Amino acid sequence: MTSTARMRQREQTRRALLHEARALFATKGYAAVGLSEIVAAASVTKGALYHHFDSKADLFTAVLTQVQEEVGAQVSAAADAESDPWTQLTTGCATFLRSCADPSIQRIMLIDGPAVLGWHEWRAMDEANSARHLHDALQSLIDHGVLPPQPAAPLTRLLSGAMNEAALWLATDPGALPETVTALDRLLTGLRISDPTPDRPLTP
Repeated sequence: MTSTARMRQREQTRRALLHEARALFATKGYAAVGLSEIVAAASVTKGALYHHFDSKADLFTAVLTQVQEEVGAQVSAAADAESDPWTQLTTGCATFLRSCADPSIQRIMLIDGPAVLGWHEWRAMDEANSARHLHDALQSLIDHGVLPPQPAAPLTRLLSGAMNEAALWLATDPGALPETVTALDRLLTGLRISDPTPDRPLTP
């Protein structure tokens, strides 16, 4: 087997492990899934798994990273489709809630993520994905006088925490998604200065 073929095979094995582990973690939860079940589902050996991941926790971290990146990409794509920065913020926040209404996302990203990795490591991963985009959007609106002058970091964490909590709550009442998005929009509108400073045009 050539080196290119071996590399391709290793990548296919890694993708299979991530795919099957993600499906099992999403449906059963991290604690209820064993490595034997994962390798059986992926049709590989435990040796192959350990070639790519040091442990079940390491595999879960890779799955969580994949999920967070996907949610972040969905939020960014929805926000970038809007031309007005304020609409970018509200659309991005609403898209985050809609994405997290998926029970598999809730289980991996919001329930098992902090429990398995610990709060600080999970928070750092969240910061590198959706929280970073939220911070940048808020900072831009502050700079343009749409939001009152203030440090963006505390507001980012308050809004991020509120949205994460709302996403978890939606797991118990999925039908409340429209009302929750409406409530979020009202919350964001309440933060806005009604008449942005005219000499600082609001541009993307």
